[in-house]
Amino acid sequence: MDGPFLILGVGNLLRSDDGVGIHAVRELARHPIAGVEMVDAGTDFLSALPFLETARRVLILDAVQGRGAPGSMYQLAQADIVPRPDGSPAHTTSVLEARRLLSPDAAWPEITVLGVEPLLLDYGLELSSPVARALPRLVAMARKIISSWQNRPSPNAILQVAS
Repeated sequence: MDGPFLILGVGNLLRSDDGVGIHAVRELARHPIAGVEMVDAGTDFLSALPFLETARRVLILDAVQGRGAPGSMYQLAQADIVPRPDGSPAHTTSVLEARRLLSPDAAWPEITVLGVEPLLLDYGLELSSPVARALPRLVAMARKIISSWQNRPSPNAILQVAS
């Protein structure tokens, strides 16, 4: 894939900490990163499909229940993402399930998830205190991950040797 890197913010802004991925992608968009598309997908995963089809690598920002203290951060590779045992859809797994709608020939980008342990998932527009405190760390970590991707040569890159 030759497209840009993609940061995909997912979640529901109406359910407190569930919207942390949206808050983070909006904060990142205030100071855009060259070569990176930033998409506020919310809970509309189908609208994200065209971006997923053209991206080389995707960083999904989301609330992640990992049984840590509220505000804990997690970094997961696509292989580490498993559906919840209760069968309820998590945003990240819903994005991965949406790929079934892509054409069978479509290549799938490498996906990394950066998540924050939520405290509150009730209706509300504000992040809880521990998640609000974690938001700057989430944004900084997203920038660090993207920077590492940008500084890593593509496996298909032609290396030039100085003579």
